[in-house]
Parts: sequence; C-alpha cells; structure tokens
Amino acid sequence: MTQFGFGHSVRRAEDVRLVKGEGLFTADLSLPGQAYAVMVRSPMAHARILSVDASAAREAPGVLGVFTGADALAAGLGALPCVQEIKNRDGSDYFHTHRPVFAHDVVRFVGDALAMVVATSVNSARDAAELIDFDLEDLPVIVDLEAAAQRDAPVIWEELGSNIALDWEVGDARATEAAFAKAAHVTRLKLVNNRIVVNAMEPRAALGNYDVETDKYTLYAGSQGVHSLRELIARDALKIAPENLRLITCDVGGGFGMKSFHYPEYAAVLWASKELKCPVKWVAERTDSFITDTQGRDNISECALALDENGRALAVRTETLAGMGAYLSQYSVFIPTEAGCGMQVGVYAIPALYTRVKCVLTNTVPVDAYRGAGRPEAMYVIERLMDQAAIEMSLSPVEIRRRNYVRPDQMPYAAPNGFVLDSGRFEDVMDRALERADWEGFEARRAQSQTRGKMRGRGLCYYMERTGGGFEMASIDVRPTGDVAIAAGTQSNGQGHETAYAQLVADRLGIDFSVIHMEYGDTDILPAGEGTGGSRSLTMAGMAFDEAAAQLIASGKAIAAKHLKVEEGALTYADGAFSVTGTNEYVSLFDAAGMNGEHDTLLAVGRVTHDHYTFPNGCHICEVEIDREIGVINVVRYTVVDDFGHVLNPMLVEGQVQGGVAQGLGQAMGEHALFDEESGQPINASFLDYWMPRADAMPAIDFSTLNTPCATNSLGVKGCGEAGTVGAAPVLVSAVLDALRPFGISHLDMPLTPLKIWRAIGVE
Repeated sequence: MTQFGFGHSVRRAEDVRLVKGEGLFTADLSLPGQAYAVMVRSPMAHARILSVDASAAREAPGVLGVFTGADALAAGLGALPCVQEIKNRDGSDYFHTHRPVFAHDVVRFVGDALAMVVATSVNSARDAAELIDFDLEDLPVIVDLEAAAQRDAPVIWEELGSNIALDWEVGDARATEAAFAKAAHVTRLKLVNNRIVVNAMEPRAALGNYDVETDKYTLYAGSQGVHSLRELIARDALKIAPENLRLITCDVGGGFGMKSFHYPEYAAVLWASKELKCPVKWVAERTDSFITDTQGRDNISECALALDENGRALAVRTETLAGMGAYLSQYSVFIPTEAGCGMQVGVYAIPALYTRVKCVLTNTVPVDAYRGAGRPEAMYVIERLMDQAAIEMSLSPVEIRRRNYVRPDQMPYAAPNGFVLDSGRFEDVMDRALERADWEGFEARRAQSQTRGKMRGRGLCYYMERTGGGFEMASIDVRPTGDVAIAAGTQSNGQGHETAYAQLVADRLGIDFSVIHMEYGDTDILPAGEGTGGSRSLTMAGMAFDEAAAQLIASGKAIAAKHLKVEEGALTYADGAFSVTGTNEYVSLFDAAGMNGEHDTLLAVGRVTHDHYTFPNGCHICEVEIDREIGVINVVRYTVVDDFGHVLNPMLVEGQVQGGVAQGLGQAMGEHALFDEESGQPINASFLDYWMPRADAMPAIDFSTLNTPCATNSLGVKGCGEAGTVGAAPVLVSAVLDALRPFGISHLDMPLTPLKIWRAIGVE
C-alpha cells in the first residue's frame, strides 16, 4: 500500500498554492476586451414596477449597454426554476414561482434584480447605475413566517391565493396518533431554526463570453458542480441546448450549498456578452452576498414526543413552517421535506413518525440548502425533545438515549421514515465520548466555575446524517509522461478533493501520490455529474474512481500481455506495473499508456448510480460557562466522537468536522438574518451588524472516531462534510439550558445571544 493511500493523514496538496495566493478564483479571471457589469436591485421588498427608465444610464460615459426586465422579456429569456418533483399531501403539484432574470412586473424582495449596467470599467458601470430611474408602486409586505402562513395574510403571488407553496407530509399519521393516545408521557416543544446568511469567504462572480463564430457560450463561475448548473442556465434561462454552453469552475472559496444554484447574474452576463460582442464580468460585493445569496434554515416547528412509562419513545410528531423567501430557489422545497425526510427519529428505535411541512413564501431573500440541508433541522427537533423528555421524566440525558438507541443487533434496521440503517454502534460511540469528555468529573468543574461567578452547563447530542446516493462520474487519464490527470463530477469548495481523490487513485493503482493532479470542473472534461452536496463526494465520486481504476488495470493488462506475448492470466498487477508471474519481466502502467496505439494514453471513465445512503453519526458533548453579569457564552470544552465508516484521510475529516462545528455553533450563538416587518428591509446586511463566529468564540475540539464500516457501498465510507454542523447547534443549546436551569429556564430559541440570556435570567 502506498504511504499516501487510504487511511493516511496526507497534508492537502492544494494548500501550497492557496496559501501562497496562487489560487485561481473566478474574480481572478480576465478575458481580452472584457466589460464590467453592475446589478441594479430593488430597494423595496414588494412593489409593482410601473417604469424603468435607463435612457440617461445608456448615455453615460463608458456604458456599453443597459439590460432591463423589459429587454429580457423581449429577448425571450426564461426563468430560474425550482427543479424538485415533490407533491402536496393531496397529490397535487406545488406552486412553481416564476423568477425572471430581471423583474419586469413585480419585485418581491429587497435585492430583486431590476437591471444590469455594462461598461468599460466597474466605476463607470456603478456611476451609470445611479442614473437609472424606476417608479415602483408599494404592495403589502409580509416577512414574518407565522403571519405569512395565515389565511388572511397579504399574498406574494396573486395566482397562488395564499403563501403556502407546498403542503407536504411523511410518515403514518394514524399510527402516530395511536401511539400518542396510549403514551404515559408526552413532551412538547415549539422550536425555531433561525434564518442565517451563508457568508462564504469568496463572494459569487461570473465571467460570460459568447463566441459568434461557433454560436457557443462559455461561463466561468464558482459552483458546486458544473453540469447541473449548465443545464439550468442553458435550458431554462437562455433556452439553448446545454451542449452550446461550456461552464468552468476553478477554485471556490466556500460553497455550503449556496453556490450550487442558478442566480440571475449567470444568464445575464452570457446574454449581455452576446448582445455586446465582448466578454462580460460581474463580481459581487459583500452587500450583494447578504441580500441575494440564498440563505439557510428558517423553520418554526411544533414538536411532540410520546413515551411509555419507562422513557422509551413511541412516536414523534412534527409540524413545520419552512420559510422559502420570495421565490422557490433550485432545491428549496426539497430541503425541509425530502432532504430531512423523517430524520426526526434520529438514531432511536421510535416505531411511529409523522411530519408535516408547509413551505411558506415571504418577501425575503430566497432560502435553499445550507450545510446539512434539512438534517440539522431534523436533528435539532429530536435531540431537543430527548433532552426535555429526560428532564420531565427525571432521567439523565445519557440514560434516556441509552434506552432508545437502535442496537447493532437490530441492523439492518428499517426506520419508520423508510430508510434502512445498515451500520452503527451508537451506545459505544456515546460511551467513548462520555469518557473523553470526563462526564463524571463535570460537577467538580461546575463547582469550580461557581467560585468564579460563572454558570456552567453541559449538553449531549447524538446526531445522524443521511448522505450519498444518486449518480456520479469520474475519470483517470494515465499518460506515458508519468503523470495522471483525474477529474470528477463533484467540485471542491475547500474540502480537499485534490488530495482525497489523489489518495484514492494512488491507493488503487499503487502509484506515487505526487504524480496525480486534478483538473478543474469543466463540462468539456466530463459529460455529466451531480456535483458536491449532501456529503456525497467521497461516496459517489470515490466509487466512480474505483470503477475507473479497475477499468484502467484491465485495459493496461491487455496491452501489457500483448507486448510481453503472454496470456493476461499470466500477469499480476502491483505497484503500478504488470508483471509476468515468476519472472522479472514487466510493463509499467505508464509504459502501457504509451503503447495504447493512436490514443497514447490510458483513459477510463467510471459511472456510478447508487440508490443506497450512508448514515454517518456521532456524539457531541459541550460544556459552557456563562457570565451572569453580561450573558456571554464561553464554550470551555467540546468533544466529538464520530462514526464515518472507513476514513480515507483522518486529517481532512477532522478539518471538516471542525468547520462544521463552527458553523453550527455560529447559528446557535448569534447568527440571524433579520428583516423589518413593515418594510421588508434587511436589518443586518453587513458584517458591521451581522454576528459571525470568530476564533475567540470557538473552542478547541477533542475529535476522534469509532468507526463501523458502511455496508452499502464498496468503499465502506460514510459522508463527513456536514456532520459537525448537524450536531453542534443542539448540543450548544442543551449546555446553555443546563447552565440556566437554576433560574427555572427550560427553553430558549436560537440564537442564544448575550442579550437574550441576560434578559432571561432577569439581571437588573
């Protein structure tokens, strides 16, 4: 086995160029003769467009063109769709919003695109944008999620007649009600999963170019997979054949779900490039990110857990209002429904489940997938219910979970959400976490905190994710020059794909890790791919690479056998060479590539369709100290023990968990996108006003794994990219509430800001 193969903590190969500032991001790109675009956005959350006068802007110095909603309508540009096939409870279709590239009749949130100015410089475009005169007629604004769901609420889409775009359910309502009817105890909670801004380090950008001679477009844009994005831009917005659009993604500075989606700017720069006969570049400013990037979470859930007299759960019931914003984004309705589909049962043997979700439209920024995408919301429900039930039934948070875990001898376990858990040792993982966190020594630490005037609390959370599945492609190109190019339909947004995939290929081919390099996302390299999301990359692309490696070895063996004049059965493959058994004759893999006739290379493409999911899981334990005088939370201990199956690169996995924990704690401690209820104006759309987790708020994390290989894929792996986010929010809330229990506080909604805590404990 190569020293850089499966299971080794190889340092990230891409970090050398990234740390040296040699990364290539979309904003770094320029094409000869390019022009610069600036977007003109609605300052109102809901208004009828009476007129847009761009005449003065078109005459401004340096301006090459101004593009409005009327222009887009006349040009036949299409819309940005929601692509999910999900039905209402009654079997009918959900309401499909129509989001044009530029609004032409109504604007529905602050930031809705009205026009785009293209000029010879960014400053000229900005100056001209100020000259566009638009007349907007006020319409009623609704931003409160619960108010928008009411029958008498002002409607955002007149043709819908309400603000409920989808009314969905999963589970067995009758069995759930029967379980509640016979329960010895019922725990009820109303939970808020607060709306958050994604805030990727790299703002979105796009560079579009139309080639008159070939009648083809090229778009450079940060994404989480070029193929699905190309389909939407080409088919739905530009109304061209997908093969007439090439999409290229270079380095990406954070995605977290948000960069998966089609935004108006992408089609707009391509359209403008064709009209103006020059490349057109747009780069978002941070304000653009706050008011136009899809946002995350935004759920309000009425939850209940039925238990018998021994504290064993009988059923869980959830009714959720899920905020969608003004338009249904690409996956929007999928996130609170099928993405987290019945995951409210968690890792517990709960016989019955019922979940109902209403997807609600409001005059706010559209909401879509954010790291974890539906699973953090579901885990927050079940873990908060478990904690509250334990208090009400005089059980410890450890004991109530111990009584309810799905046991290893029950696997494969068919859960009431329709999924089959294939592997996991939940109690063992929890016990390992308890040991590493020194659970038994907590009371002494609490007493010591009290001597310093601090309130100390601890929390425990056991999370589960559902990851993987779908379709993916990967290619391996072995060249006689001694290098190997690899590509995948997924896209790195900082996860370390260049290192992980190279490790896997090096392991499978028995070659040097250093000769393998990954090619950027490019629709000309691979014909298809589903992209990065849902912690699926290693599972799906990994299996595709596995298949491609097997193909390469088979092809190379045939070439080597012909060259050595032996039967293929006489050859063995190891350490990058085909050897004749019992002799010193061999042909290296690279030599075989050079012998491959006119191809002069060995290329294999793996294609994988996989219907099974993986279920990564783990235990988070958190301890906090709270300053009673000012309400500030200090996370003083944080322990994670995870089960990720076979681990390819432990160092990369730990980094993913750390990043995920930071984002989960960020949501729980302070992040919250706020809108004025009367005007719909974003209240905190800048880093001056929007709280973000910083280094001094984040704990050192004691991370380890206790792995059980996944039984449903050939690599035995389970996804890890979003795991930290899923467990962090509930465990932080649990720890804070434990600290505040002497004040009679049993529940607070996220985010747990110092002001909220200070008010709750009644400090004067």
